[in-house]
Amino acid sequence: MSTKQQEHGHIILIPFMAQGHFTRFLALAKFISQRKPNMKITMVSTPLNVKHLQSTLLTSETNNICLAELPFTSTDHGLPPNSENCDSLPPHLINTLFFVFTPGGYGTAMYFSIWSHLPHRKDDDCNDLIEEFHVPKFPDTCRLHLSQFPLHRRDSDLEVATFAKFCQTQISFSQKSDGMVCNSVEEIDVVGLEALRNHMESKPVWPIGPLLPSFLLRQGNQNKNNGPLVPQSRTGKEFGISPESCIEWLNHQKPSSVLFISFGSQNTISAPKMKELALGLEKSGKYFIWALKPPRGFENISEFESEWLPEGFVERMNITKKGFLVKNWAPQLEILCHRSTGAFLSHCGWNSVFESLSQGVPIIGWPLFAEQPYNSKMLQEEMGICVELARGDETELCSEDVKKVIEQVMDSSKGDEMRNKATVIAEKIGAAMREYTDDAGGHQKGSSIRSIDDFLATITSEKEVV
Repeated sequence: MSTKQQEHGHIILIPFMAQGHFTRFLALAKFISQRKPNMKITMVSTPLNVKHLQSTLLTSETNNICLAELPFTSTDHGLPPNSENCDSLPPHLINTLFFVFTPGGYGTAMYFSIWSHLPHRKDDDCNDLIEEFHVPKFPDTCRLHLSQFPLHRRDSDLEVATFAKFCQTQISFSQKSDGMVCNSVEEIDVVGLEALRNHMESKPVWPIGPLLPSFLLRQGNQNKNNGPLVPQSRTGKEFGISPESCIEWLNHQKPSSVLFISFGSQNTISAPKMKELALGLEKSGKYFIWALKPPRGFENISEFESEWLPEGFVERMNITKKGFLVKNWAPQLEILCHRSTGAFLSHCGWNSVFESLSQGVPIIGWPLFAEQPYNSKMLQEEMGICVELARGDETELCSEDVKKVIEQVMDSSKGDEMRNKATVIAEKIGAAMREYTDDAGGHQKGSSIRSIDDFLATITSEKEVV
């Protein structure tokens, strides 16, 4: 390597093939580019994914970020033609593309703890499944319930053993690395990052989050959007409704009066649960925006059918204007940063969690799979800004439960307390990405700025005091 190359360096990014991961890796690339403008950054993926990503980079001001294609033929791996992204696959085929990836500190540490120290699933005295257990590397008070395991991972000893072997191999590789970059913030993920560092032993863990569009952090909870549309990166996705229409509808609602409902890009619930959720929304009398996707078992159907909702529900929403129904993709970032949005009913995927927290919006949790139950647990037990409505799609749920939780989060004193806590967290998230000169003339950096600078200095062997 030449001296010039050693000075500039070259970082290769290989994101997991899913919409939310591409978005965050692009944010990471741009973050690195801001700190090291002369460093070359290459994001690697398959041809169709690169094509989608290219449109985003064309409008970017960075010229040191490039894309590289890896040959990939989906049919060679038992996938449908042109399937290079989890968003285009039914749930049972997603594992075909799976390799290790991690969310925030808490979720990653939980993943490491559970699969490295797989808990005993049966009581030796009575041969019954043990329903609750302590999580290694976490405080003694941290308990995990069996229902917080993904359903298909806890149905049989064979399934658990097979997946555990895969996970333990990936965790071992992670622990042999020189360090870990984590999309989190030091000040809000204290318990999780401490546990993760215990797993990594002497290896550094760099929390460099939040990897979010700059306008979310610039506006913050004290400067909510109320009209002018802020652009966001779509990475090839088209919304089911124009962002302008959403904003116009939100502009007519009172502050913190709207519930936003979305289960993310790879998640959905069953038709019976969908009907109960709809009835509960209607009983609550709250205004809401709902990003509708075909229910579980109908993922391959492109058009949402009204029959999956209670009879007459769509027509009643059109008349009362209480519910704004969006088929398929909704402009989530624009909705969450609007002053009228008061709560977010979410699957608790880490990207969605961070987007909500950055705007001081409390969460109604409905985790479905992967690390989502752990994120929900952290939001509820460690942060106090979440109430869990359901867990997985097997949970019994009735419309009265939905109504009760919505009212608790949006109307009660507990809801006010959650909003206040979420506002404080939003301020901490914004501060982590801030760089400024203090009153004494000193140069100050937020924790995530310090962390990314330390990471870049470490990998380029130019470590400096930050």
